[in-house]
Formats: sequence, structure tokens, C-alpha cells
Amino acid sequence: VLLVESGGGLVQPGGSLRLSCTASGNILTISDMGWYRLAPGNQRELVATITRGGNTNYADSVKGRFTISRDNAKNTIYLQMNSLKPEDTAGYYCNARYISLTSMRVADAWGQGTQVTVSS
Repeated sequence: VLLVESGGGLVQPGGSLRLSCTASGNILTISDMGWYRLAPGNQRELVATITRGGNTNYADSVKGRFTISRDNAKNTIYLQMNSLKPEDTAGYYCNARYISLTSMRVADAWGQGTQVTVSS
């Protein structure tokens, strides 16, 4: 299973970015998907998750600024990030919990990450 992220980059404080993540491969179905971030010297942090039915969960630090959404037909999630702050600077990683088409077991997949840098 392959997760491909896109949309990262350099943005000024107060700016916006939109991340995308598309899953492909040996997938029967995907349940939860989400975004996590990792900054140098910090532990990996949950940013936002979304269930197949559209229920969402956000880290307190991004509530009101970030919005996660999902297109089940495309196996794709998005993260709209507004009012970005320097402390949002990190590598952003996509995660998908899915059922394998061959093993019929639950498994987790991770993307390669996309860098978001917020700086003036």
C-alpha cells in the first residue's frame, strides 16, 4: 500500500497551505485516516484524524485553523491549514488504517512525509 502526500512548502506566518494524501495498492477498505507531524527535537504529534464516515478529531493546537476532509471514492484525504504559525513547521505524515485485500487483516500505512515550513 502506498500513500503519496503533496502540498507542503514554505509559507509566511498567517498564510495557508493544503495538503493531500492518496492511498493506493492492495486495499479492501480504509477506515481511519489522519495527519501527524514531526518537528526536530519533538515527538510525533497527532494533527487530525477522520473516520470513513467523516467524524473528525483535532489536536488542540490546530482547532479552528486546520480542517481535515476526505474523499472515499478517491482514497484521499486533505488538510486545509489556515492562519499558519511558525510552530506549525514540521514534516507532515499521512496515515491510513486499512484492511488488506489479500490477508483480510487490519494494517497501517504511512506516507513519506511532506515538509511544511512557516517563516517570514
